[in-house]
Amino acid sequence: MTGPSICAPIREEVLLSINESGPDGHPDVTFDRGRGRRIGIEEAVLCEHKSVEQIAGILTDAVAEERRMLLTRLTAAQFDALPDELRNAVDYCSASRTAVLGEIGPLSDTPRIGLVSAGTSDYAPMAEAKRTLAYGGMDATEVSDVGVAGLWRLLAREELLREMDVVIVFAGMDAALPSVVAGLVPGVVIGVPTSVGYGVARGGRVALDSILASCAPGVTVVNIDNGYGAATSALRLANMMRRAAAGE
Repeated sequence: MTGPSICAPIREEVLLSINESGPDGHPDVTFDRGRGRRIGIEEAVLCEHKSVEQIAGILTDAVAEERRMLLTRLTAAQFDALPDELRNAVDYCSASRTAVLGEIGPLSDTPRIGLVSAGTSDYAPMAEAKRTLAYGGMDATEVSDVGVAGLWRLLAREELLREMDVVIVFAGMDAALPSVVAGLVPGVVIGVPTSVGYGVARGGRVALDSILASCAPGVTVVNIDNGYGAATSALRLANMMRRAAAGE
């Protein structure tokens, strides 16, 4: 007897969402309105390298359609250049460079997600991850400034971190922290290399290579400063856990 085919036909409602298009207000934009129904995570708007006019067009469409929206890598200059009505419509966080259109909350604490930073210089990608998680309906516990140069700081929080189902670790320089955390906790560990460091460590490539070469088993790695990518990985895990609990 064979098991279910992995090539089973796509359900009709999913197929419709894949083909969905909308009346986008800017000629350069084709927004993926069906992504949330398709994969459980809505399309976010990466504002880096976009013009203010493109961002404004995307936001105007969302406001008119009463859609929520997450914008990432939105600089203060871009935000300040938006029309007043659009600036007033979103919640902007300069530290994370994110903006949220629509409501956030209530937040779930299951699964338990921890955000751990090696230093305060790693705060920006951690803030991006926290805002992305909150937009996705997930709470997170922050443990900041516990880099391996002062290992006692991390060990003092070990009991708390062992309670987490997912731990996202942000580290620059030699990025040893994700390996150390993964040797202490049973949960999923996602490493985020950051662009913090002196000399050859500057830019984050050393941190990326270090986490990729981790001797701790099962460490997952995302790209440099990619707090959004780490958070959406955690959201996929959360969605999977909910489906499993519901027997789907």
